[in-house]
Amino acid sequence: MPHILLVEDDDRLSKLITQGLREAEFEVTTAYDGITGLKLALQTNFDLVVTDIVLPKKSGLEFCNEIKALKPNLPVVMLTALGTTDDKLEGFDAGADDYMTKPFELRELVARIKVLLKRFSLQTQQKVFILKYEGIEMNLEQKTVSRDHTPIKLTPKEFNLLKFMLENSERVLSRSEIAEKVWETHFDTGTNFIDVYINYLRKKIDKDFDTKLIHTKAGMGFILKKDYETGII
Repeated sequence: MPHILLVEDDDRLSKLITQGLREAEFEVTTAYDGITGLKLALQTNFDLVVTDIVLPKKSGLEFCNEIKALKPNLPVVMLTALGTTDDKLEGFDAGADDYMTKPFELRELVARIKVLLKRFSLQTQQKVFILKYEGIEMNLEQKTVSRDHTPIKLTPKEFNLLKFMLENSERVLSRSEIAEKVWETHFDTGTNFIDVYINYLRKKIDKDFDTKLIHTKAGMGFILKKDYETGII
């Protein structure tokens, strides 16, 4: 039975989510502030964390950042009443693996939790720890990235996006495929999330290097390839 940590300061909502998760056959431990949630997360081997953004004592963003720094393979679902693009980007940059805007249906939360649990279970079974392409080197265990031996600091979502591109180098990746494979969530792919993160990566991966590796194929998507010749914007 997967063990879920729920960090939510709204007592009524916390009880509703706890009941729904237990009916879905999850074990649930609850906390009502960020500091307590952090202590519990570090003391217990949870399978997944569900946390609100607005929490007493320590915000959900701070909580998520600290958890991901110490337990990068612990999936986190972030809950919030804030639903703008900037709010979602802030949540993903803090390390969240999925994002739900209140109000939401419990069955959708359960479905997303199951997807994340399956994904992270498969990742722990993988035996490849180093990805390389044209001077880029990614260490999956240490969560580090470098290009031509120069360290590059990435946010968790930037790291996951680059990982997917490294795994599929020299192949055009559509926005919908990136949304499905990197985020594994159901946010509106009509937004500019993907383009925002591609631009973030370009600034860190390509800006200070003569050879550009991240390219846009107009009307189709993006590709990681040396000296891509056509359809670049």
